[in-house]
Amino acid sequence: MHRLAVLAAVSALLTGCQSEPSCRLLHVVVGVGVSIEAPLAARTETVSIQVCWDGACRPADVTLSPSTRMESSTCSGDTCSARGVRTGDKHGVGEVEGLPKRPVEVRLKLLGAAADPVLERTVTVTPKGSFPNGPDCGEGGPSTALTVSRDGVVRER
Repeated sequence: MHRLAVLAAVSALLTGCQSEPSCRLLHVVVGVGVSIEAPLAARTETVSIQVCWDGACRPADVTLSPSTRMESSTCSGDTCSARGVRTGDKHGVGEVEGLPKRPVEVRLKLLGAAADPVLERTVTVTPKGSFPNGPDCGEGGPSTALTVSRDGVVRER
């Protein structure tokens, strides 16, 4: 009888371990992501963002990077590789401390090589909470993302 109780306890412990979520420590940027489509991206060197709510605006520094897509992939046994190619688009993220999960105004400026204005838009967006490890691992903070189309239209993703 004692063995049966020990086996039941071990089984319950193992079952409990298996039902726990696998929560990793993924960093979530609380802020605004920006994607700029080609050919507008080619003219854009820097992005300036101001995020406003409750009568105050907060700047967000955005570093732009070239966007890529996977063109081809190959596998040999257990090892696979993929080749990335640049799309002509650019993307970046600006951190905004204290960003709320309610409507905010985003003032977006795209600037060219000599800080010449390429595009200036103001949009209202609603940041949402994100769960990078799944809903059982807690919320990582609010964020939103904007796409600037080739013809200058800004939309929330």
